[in-house]
Amino acid sequence: MRKKLLIAADVDPSLHERAAADGRAIVGDCEVLVTRSFNRVTRRVIDRAPHLKLIAQGTSGTDNIDHAAAHERGITILNLPGANADAVAELVIGFMIALTRTVPAYTRDLARGVWNRDDCATRHELRHYRLGIVGLGEVGRRVARLAALFLMRVAAIDPYITDSDFAERGATHIHSLDALLQNSDILTLHVPLTNETRRMIGAPQIATMPRGSFLINAARGEVLDQQAAVDALRANHLGGLALDVFDPEPPPTLPDDPRLILTPHVGGCTHEAKAAIGAKLFDKIAAFMGSQLSL
Repeated sequence: MRKKLLIAADVDPSLHERAAADGRAIVGDCEVLVTRSFNRVTRRVIDRAPHLKLIAQGTSGTDNIDHAAAHERGITILNLPGANADAVAELVIGFMIALTRTVPAYTRDLARGVWNRDDCATRHELRHYRLGIVGLGEVGRRVARLAALFLMRVAAIDPYITDSDFAERGATHIHSLDALLQNSDILTLHVPLTNETRRMIGAPQIATMPRGSFLINAARGEVLDQQAAVDALRANHLGGLALDVFDPEPPPTLPDDPRLILTPHVGGCTHEAKAAIGAKLFDKIAAFMGSQLSL
């Protein structure tokens, strides 16, 4: 049975190549939609695809998809938990080093011809800091593992895993968000976007963090009150802020501050991650449909 595959995402060419290798033409209405987190698959989109059977997304989070509308139509949602987790975790560790060693400020100085290393001994190695991880899933556990190599003290909160999971993932189990916030010099967010996690870190939560602490968000923009975080940086309550995700995306104009690191939602975007996603997506789509697909 011939299927129509619509790829509405920037995926690795391997997915196109493997689908095209089948040699059959795709006709009829779209039955499979391949998308990414930046595509909004709303009820309106779903309603306009009367033959849609599968939405395949190459990320772990699927908050961009209207699950209720898909469920009503019997449409399956397929995702890839952990496929780009290594890439995100590495960027987060890079953020930690850049923030704590004030790399952006040094870069600005040198670009202006200023050679200033008088206070370099006031910077600390990562082992000096207490790391708090909100969400110890695919990305969070990798961040914990990498942080341990830097001899950081790692604690985390995650109500959906067991004490043995915390031990296996190398993090001290903290039972309340407030306790984690109060005892973290660096806080990094790694939770999916749900009704429970939306705006879970706002002005009251940031106020409980130690003065001069660092905050990183590479999860979803809506998990953090972005303006509250920027305000806390401006007020010098936060010592640094790194954002790879925003609300909305792209974001409005943000301050030009060397303590603020901004990247355009590229945490999970590497050559290796995209290649893995392309191959895995095709395999899962083909398995679901029970036959090879072609473009």
